[in-house]
Amino acid sequence: MTRGYGQYCPLSLACEVLGERWSILVLSRLIDGCRRFNEIHRGVPRMSASLLSQRLAQLEEAGIAERRPLPGGRGYEYFPTKAGWELEPLIMDLAVWGQRWARDMTAEDLDPGFLVWSMHTRLNTEAMPPGRTVLAFEFTGAPADVRRFWLVNSDGAVEMCLKDPGYEVDVKVMADLRLFIEAWRGLRSLKGEIAKGSIRLEGPSAKKRALPDWLMLSALAPFERQRAGRERDLAQQSQKTRGKSRSTSRRSDSQAPSTMET
Repeated sequence: MTRGYGQYCPLSLACEVLGERWSILVLSRLIDGCRRFNEIHRGVPRMSASLLSQRLAQLEEAGIAERRPLPGGRGYEYFPTKAGWELEPLIMDLAVWGQRWARDMTAEDLDPGFLVWSMHTRLNTEAMPPGRTVLAFEFTGAPADVRRFWLVNSDGAVEMCLKDPGYEVDVKVMADLRLFIEAWRGLRSLKGEIAKGSIRLEGPSAKKRALPDWLMLSALAPFERQRAGRERDLAQQSQKTRGKSRSTSRRSDSQAPSTMET
């Protein structure tokens, strides 16, 4: 655990627990519903397994997480305690602040593994056809060994695959990694980038049209960027473009004859 501040202040005492690198992110994965060690690790892919074990033990010692044996006694599951759940709104507020005010992303921040893990939690499975739907992703600008991923939805159960699962792909998505992350965060328009061809899709036309309805953006995408810089400029330009598109669409709708008139 991080070195103490030597103060009785409750904020200081809380920071002793949560101030360690990765601790808040690990707790966030537990709050997101990750339960088994490997599942948690996929949500923090740049964290070593040994450090994850250490942080889980520290959260357990602090009374924020608890470990429960799996049926049969092989392995464990991890859950937030009451104290852990009370941190949920704080973590969400911190994430919103980061979306609005944290520094712009650098190339070192562009983690394709975390991107696809995030997407697997944000698939609108109710909008997808029954049975199995397979989405394949290929990100240029990412290292060759972490360039391709697959998401498999089987009647609402979503699996993230690091290797080709061997199923027929319904839609293949190809894009520059930074550009796609910017669209995921709401700094660009996903539909707009698809229309421009910056995000390329392969598959049946109906399924390509449906992709933006299947893939919900980051839960933080609705929060507008406030810090001055490239990302705010990009978001503002994207909003202007979307506003013009909506205005054009409304004019077209008003000029079109109604069903009764035809």
